[in-house]
Amino acid sequence: MRRLALAALLAALPRLLAAQSYDRLSEATRAYVAVPEPVVALTHVKLVDGTGAAPVEDQTIVVENGRIAAVGPAAKVKVPANARVLELRGSTVLPGFVGLHDHTFYTTSGRSVQSNFTAPRLYLGSGVTTIRTTGSTSPYAELGLKREIEAGLTPGPRMHVTGPYLTGAGASASMAAVTTPEEARRVVGYWADEGATWFKFYTLVSRASMKAAIDEAHRRGLKLTGHLCSVGYREAVALGIDNLEHSLFANSEWDPNKKPDECPATALRSLMAADVDGDAVQATIRDMVEHHVALTTTPAVYELFVPNRPPLEQRTLDAMSGETRAEYLAARERLAQNPDRAIPESLLKKSLAFDRAFVAAGGLLAAGVDPTGNGGALPGFGDQRNYELLIEGGFTPTQAIQIMTLNGAKVLGMDRDIGSVTVGKKADLVVVRGDPVARPAEIRAVTIVFKDGVGYDAPRLVEAAKGLVGIR
Repeated sequence: MRRLALAALLAALPRLLAAQSYDRLSEATRAYVAVPEPVVALTHVKLVDGTGAAPVEDQTIVVENGRIAAVGPAAKVKVPANARVLELRGSTVLPGFVGLHDHTFYTTSGRSVQSNFTAPRLYLGSGVTTIRTTGSTSPYAELGLKREIEAGLTPGPRMHVTGPYLTGAGASASMAAVTTPEEARRVVGYWADEGATWFKFYTLVSRASMKAAIDEAHRRGLKLTGHLCSVGYREAVALGIDNLEHSLFANSEWDPNKKPDECPATALRSLMAADVDGDAVQATIRDMVEHHVALTTTPAVYELFVPNRPPLEQRTLDAMSGETRAEYLAARERLAQNPDRAIPESLLKKSLAFDRAFVAAGGLLAAGVDPTGNGGALPGFGDQRNYELLIEGGFTPTQAIQIMTLNGAKVLGMDRDIGSVTVGKKADLVVVRGDPVARPAEIRAVTIVFKDGVGYDAPRLVEAAKGLVGIR
């Protein structure tokens, strides 16, 4: 009987951990909480609900026990007598951001650091309430961090952990070189048993290994994405991949020098020559849409390789350790002095045009920061920068918010529970001081982030990471 009770408890544990009330948080996590009450009313706010609907003024949102209980005009929504009332005139409320390329490791030109302290705080403090790690260099570190967040021991976003990078011969020591279908199946099976729920292919993987990994993961109900090169997008679609990363930047199939299972040295040049409106690119988009393959765009990390972009932000430099800051600024200066080694701004714009064409064709586009490269796109901060870049690329603010919220939830299969400000969903909300619809840069002014209805002090979370990015 006792064994049956224990088994029932273990089976229910994921469901119990999914809703995280203030009472279940450790003292260390409670230190970051500004709104612990189970019933809260956010009154007189501007609302962008994440569904693609137009923004609406003077709204009230009622949160009860971790869920959204009511949303509507402030004059009509009845606020419960036991609610804590937050008067938020002049603020905008958005759904919690869903980051679909949000590593918990961080790199510059000189370091790679598993950031289990700074990454979760910066993500949550920037409004990112759910992440998919999308390639792991330390899967056990990420699985351990996920458990700590779910247990309330540390603050951070809801995590979907991706297994190690699946690539081919010549891989770095932090990646899994799967050179045969048997190796691919074995690695997927092992990390699936350990708790990974996604897998990511990398630039040197073969089609045979990819197919074996896809079949094994799908057999287990898991999904796969890819930062590709050796395999083209249409080949990957035909093999059954679920998601593709980095807009058009990782597609080599338009290169006339492309050989099977090889990454051509001229891939970047072929992207510069590609015509988004041309037959080849449009055929790729049609294939992706018809097979329901989602696309993740990561403009914030590619912007780092355009000379003199992005604009230098003091908050970014303050978050870095001294050595990390020096490495980033030196890399930025080298790029400015050697533009022939850079990504032309026109290619960044072309990638955003590809994103627009994909969405116009009915594709599901999500976004993430990818805090790698030369180190200028920090966890959370880079997610916010994506919002500005999507608007710069021609999306409306409402579209950009939907890409960063509900679309990401759909890719993860969580859209019934998160991704929009909808009655019945988890209360994952971002309170922004100001109006990021009218003034996109105000997306940075996050004051409170609700996750499961618990309101975290966003500036306090960001302050905790100050000077530590690149170390912890």
